[in-house]
Amino acid sequence: MPGRTHCRFPSRCRAICAWLVLLAASSMAWAAEPTFELDIDATASDGEIASSIAAMAQAMLASRDSGGVETSEEDLAHLRIAAGQDTAVAAVVALMRRLQAEGEAAKAQRWAPYLAYARARSEPAGFDAGYARALRGHLSGLDDLDAQRTAYWFVGDAERAQAELRQRLEPGVGASGIPLAGALELARRQSFVDVYRSAARLAPALVREDEERRYLVDDQVLIRTPQGATLSATVARSRNADGPLPTAMLFTIYTAPEANRATAVEAASRGYAGVVVDARGKRLSEDRIAPYEREADDAHAAIDWISRQPWSDGRVAMYGGSYSGFAAWAATRRMHPALKTIVPYVAAIPGLGLPMENNVFLSANYAWPFYVANNRLLDHETYGQRERWNALTENWFASGRPYREIDDVDGTPNPWLQRWLSHPAYDAYWQAMVPYGDEFARIDIPVLSITGYYDDGQISALQYFKEHHRHRPGAEHYLLIGPYDHFGAQAPVKQRVLRGYAIDPSAQFDTREITFQWLDHVLRGAQRPALVRDKVNYQWMGGDAWRHAPSLAAAATPVAFHLVDSRSGAYRSLSPEAPPAARPLRQTVDFADRTTRGHGYYPSPIVRDAIEVDSGFAFVSEPFERPTSVVGTFSGELKVRIDKRDFDFMVVLYELRPDGSAMQLSYFVGRASHARDMTRRELLVPGEWTRIPFERSRMTARRMEPGNRLLVVVDVLKDAHHQVNHGTGRDVSDESLADATVPLTVEWHPDSVVRVPLRTEDAQ
Repeated sequence: MPGRTHCRFPSRCRAICAWLVLLAASSMAWAAEPTFELDIDATASDGEIASSIAAMAQAMLASRDSGGVETSEEDLAHLRIAAGQDTAVAAVVALMRRLQAEGEAAKAQRWAPYLAYARARSEPAGFDAGYARALRGHLSGLDDLDAQRTAYWFVGDAERAQAELRQRLEPGVGASGIPLAGALELARRQSFVDVYRSAARLAPALVREDEERRYLVDDQVLIRTPQGATLSATVARSRNADGPLPTAMLFTIYTAPEANRATAVEAASRGYAGVVVDARGKRLSEDRIAPYEREADDAHAAIDWISRQPWSDGRVAMYGGSYSGFAAWAATRRMHPALKTIVPYVAAIPGLGLPMENNVFLSANYAWPFYVANNRLLDHETYGQRERWNALTENWFASGRPYREIDDVDGTPNPWLQRWLSHPAYDAYWQAMVPYGDEFARIDIPVLSITGYYDDGQISALQYFKEHHRHRPGAEHYLLIGPYDHFGAQAPVKQRVLRGYAIDPSAQFDTREITFQWLDHVLRGAQRPALVRDKVNYQWMGGDAWRHAPSLAAAATPVAFHLVDSRSGAYRSLSPEAPPAARPLRQTVDFADRTTRGHGYYPSPIVRDAIEVDSGFAFVSEPFERPTSVVGTFSGELKVRIDKRDFDFMVVLYELRPDGSAMQLSYFVGRASHARDMTRRELLVPGEWTRIPFERSRMTARRMEPGNRLLVVVDVLKDAHHQVNHGTGRDVSDESLADATVPLTVEWHPDSVVRVPLRTEDAQ
């Protein structure tokens, strides 16, 4: 469960950094005339860098005025700001007016910090007074919603941007001249630094002043639960509300008072009572912090409290990402009548997606309990020790010690990890946290689930969707999914390039805007969001379009492929035909050798120049003759024989291109002994053939060109990022290097099947 930023607004520093990436979209592969001098060396201070870039920007503007170069309207605004010219005001105003006229109001709002900065620079009364005058004047002319949307863009990580600017400078330091594209990028980055350093110093107080004028905000609310616990909350309402309001509620363990306030105010700006509830033990609560364990009770208590307030019209909607998405689902275990809809993004299922996935404990979230449970806010200092956490997994793996002793390797007890390790099956402990089995049948409210193809916890979001429809046929539950990771699925601006994959332009959408469009649809009778046309709404990677289907099954047809030991170039064959009698493929894995790793399944990068398989086996299909799409989750059944009682395995699905490059589409990782039942372990019999089904893989939707092929890699799980299953049959957390005296032998039978959901497309 990744942490949040330090900024006042949840995820906004990340969004502003994405904005910076959009502004700096040109490549730094500088190569053409004209060029511009940058008088600077590697030891320059920030001020000297700014002065040098200002001089270069002035030269570029002079060249533009004489017709030597052409620039976009956006670049002109950046150049005038970087150059320190008073004409920057006119340049930014003209740009914002043009964007407004073109119907790009959201893009125009992003320029408000630049306008405030430019006006302050030209203010005779001084910069600070001018900044206050400019921002007050701008916000006062906006309604609540536009003021809130504009204030969003006044938070950005200027220091990170400065560090990145220094990195970008290195190719230009000492050079005789910098080509236009590179010079423009430096000017854009410098203007960003200038604007957001000033915004960080001056904007928060001015934004707060404007909010105090518009809203009633109470951040000292205490909610008593029937179990005797206390929850703290922040409540925001418009001062102009003329009656009770529906409530938009976010329940969070990521307690950051300023972020909570901003979230509540955002909901209030949209005509709701905005409520942010802190999890038990956080902020003003003096109870014991208990991640995941009490949210079903506590969210229910918070909904009940809201429904009885004089400012509430008795209707509550829950929304939010990651842990908050989990909390929204936790609330549906008891289904308070006031709860009318939920909008969970990248929602976790504890025990299924994390801290273990398909019964394999992962180390990716090892530090998370310290972050959320060390104090009543957030322990940024401990959580931010990335070198410590990265080294820990490697040190533990090299040590060969049991996974249960990983905190001994670190030197600091991790009681929450130990508590979770005592539940290696998806047992009653985990089942009590969110709806399970028939409990989904009682969820009779509309649901919009949002997630990403490359969200680490996507299997949780999909499990909610599948189980709700399985136990309640016809459930009003919609899925919105595209090429996003855990953060991108929650963000207003998606990364243009995600781990090497350039997303289609159509993949851009604002998650929070969709959320409130959905709330307006359910609670106010507005139209459903345009992207949500059917139960399954997916961005078609490579097709640059959104597609819609009534169900996952309707989106594509599973095609069975067999794992055949016949060569197809550098790989074996992935064949739609059942193989003739053939000997199985034999693999030996020495867990005592900690210098080697398995193939690896994590999609970073998503796009690779080549796929090298040093471990496991790779199988490739014949080239597709027509454009073909993969849409949905892949599954299968592996027929194996091992000489031990258990093993952990992975199956990875790629698109392979004629030039040898590949794009990762999906993967599965899981434990053989829990393949049939997450709640009960069924050990394998050494020396006997066993069929191991798998199905909880990640959804993808990708258009493949003719000539491209599918590539499947199967392998035993062996690396520093998970438990090491030595196959004794004991609790895997207790196994150690002492159990690795005999290597694991796996035989993969050619009757093994991988089912991939495919649909043939019309040629374009």
